[in-house]
Amino acid sequence: MRLAAAVLRVYAPDMGLLTFGINVTLDGCIDHREGIADDETHAFFSALMDGAGAMLWGRVTYEMMEEAWPPIARGEVDATPAMVAWARKLEAKPKHVVSATRTSFPWTNSHRIAGDLRTGVQALKDATPDGVLLGSGRLATELDRLGLIDEYVLLVHPRIVGHGPTLFADGLPSTRRLALRSAEPLRNGVIVTRYRRAG
Repeated sequence: MRLAAAVLRVYAPDMGLLTFGINVTLDGCIDHREGIADDETHAFFSALMDGAGAMLWGRVTYEMMEEAWPPIARGEVDATPAMVAWARKLEAKPKHVVSATRTSFPWTNSHRIAGDLRTGVQALKDATPDGVLLGSGRLATELDRLGLIDEYVLLVHPRIVGHGPTLFADGLPSTRRLALRSAEPLRNGVIVTRYRRAG
């Protein structure tokens, strides 16, 4: 499915930045099962990933992705063309995982970030001129506290679900002031918003 050119402009992260991209409902829920998981949404995330040099997740998100997407990339599971495209691109993309407990990551192009979180993630940013795409809600809270997130791409879904987990549920030390870079609707009713950290 092709998306409007206006929406495509939202996709590409700027050079060397850490971009947090996630689905969120109108009441702040980030449960991946509650959003609109159609070809249009998958095409969006494929394009967003294309513009980034690497992916960054916490262990829990990584393991969820590790279970779901490699079988689709290998053609072992029936899936739409957009899902297959996402899975194959994800297979090839460098994937970095923050974990204090797991040491083995056999999924193709997977790398562990251990030790000091600020040092490890800053080193990843410095080594990735095309930018890093972060996709874990809990890890995002920790990285926001450290001031390491540069951009926020939030796909706001037209859903009110009344439960968690919710965005930044563990709290932040202060209010984050953001500058709107763009806001574009998808045909499925999702609004793609892109914000830059303002201070």
